[in-house]
Amino acid sequence: MSTDNNNHGLEEQRRRKAESFKLNIRDNYDDDGTSYGSSEPEEISSYSGEEVKDQIARESKRSLKKRQRQEKRELKARNKRNRRIFRIAWIVSVLIIAAALGAFLITGMNDLLAINRKDDSTVTVQVPKDADIGTVTDALKNSGVIGEPTYFKLYAMVTKNNTFSQGTYELKKNMDYQAIITNLQGTSNRTDTIEVTIIEGQSVLEIADKLEEGGALGNKAEFLQLCNSSKFDNDFDFLKNIKNPGERYYKLEGYLYPDKYEFYVNEDPASIIYKILNNYEKRMAEKQAFDGYEKLTSVNKMLEKSDDGYTLDEIMTIASIIQAEAADSDDMYYISSILHNRLNADSSEGVSSLGLDSTKYYPYRSKDKLPAEIAANYKSRYDTYDNTGLPPGPICNPGMEAIKAALNPYDSSYYYFCHDSNGKAYYASTIGEHEANLEYIK
Repeated sequence: MSTDNNNHGLEEQRRRKAESFKLNIRDNYDDDGTSYGSSEPEEISSYSGEEVKDQIARESKRSLKKRQRQEKRELKARNKRNRRIFRIAWIVSVLIIAAALGAFLITGMNDLLAINRKDDSTVTVQVPKDADIGTVTDALKNSGVIGEPTYFKLYAMVTKNNTFSQGTYELKKNMDYQAIITNLQGTSNRTDTIEVTIIEGQSVLEIADKLEEGGALGNKAEFLQLCNSSKFDNDFDFLKNIKNPGERYYKLEGYLYPDKYEFYVNEDPASIIYKILNNYEKRMAEKQAFDGYEKLTSVNKMLEKSDDGYTLDEIMTIASIIQAEAADSDDMYYISSILHNRLNADSSEGVSSLGLDSTKYYPYRSKDKLPAEIAANYKSRYDTYDNTGLPPGPICNPGMEAIKAALNPYDSSYYYFCHDSNGKAYYASTIGEHEANLEYIK
């Protein structure tokens, strides 16, 4: 019994303590849980919270700084390691590039100077028209003339030698770069030559056609334009002294000397013309060409007036007509006398013009050669039926015999001539005799 009472007493004590604890909690807080009573505990509680916050903030800053310092140390270490790797890679790259460049320079210089190319055999190199440096380099490489195409291109560009003439060249395999370029820019080693013969009496138009057909002339339009230009005046006094270039169809007509020439395939038109004009000047300066005739010992003697009162240009015009009209060499001298007689005749002779068929359609050979678009109303400025005196210039390119005949006509009283179908010449002093000759040869 006493034991039950004791247990009961203990239970009662625990109950009262629990209730007392609950009451104390209620006494310190409002119904909504807000603390009330003296301010001291509140101040103590508030102070403790701020202190905790500050402590947390300080710890957070210390932790952040620690992390930042750690990250900086790690970044510094990584940068140091990366710089070391980069430095090693850079040095290795420089060494590789230096080695490659050194090898390129050594092999390139050897090829430039042909040090390792001992073979002196000759090969043929074809350079096409308007070839660029790449095309030329490939041709040289394929022919075994060079061994380092990249270095050759570099050398050509640095030395500004990147234009080359069309042609077929013979080059030796042991030539250095400069010798190769010099040969490709000149003509001394070209082998693609064409032989063209300009026939006595051919006109500028006919010569252009022949050069083009033979393969020597690649640009006919440029050739014709140059034949009516002043490009060559400073090199040849006989052209500079022409007084009426504006009246002519082709200024160089008469001066493209008939001869056998050797040209290159598709040669530059100006180069072709220079070659022909040089030949004309040379032939006209040869005293022996005139069989001792003293009227023309040099071109310069006739630039103003010949002994007969004609300029060189007028003599060339007369010679061109003789060349176009005469049937043979002897006929040239008779026709020359007729031309001189007509040019010097007064009105009483009844010959007011030269009246030559060869001048009627110039610069075309005949009526059937006229372009269709101009044939109907064509009228030549050189027509000696309508115009008195000599035409403005030569009508073709005469040979030396015709020039000599123009300078040294036969002494005759003839004013007229004609030819039969076989080329036989008939001369007359009067119009009546001439008409009778014309009737006879019908």
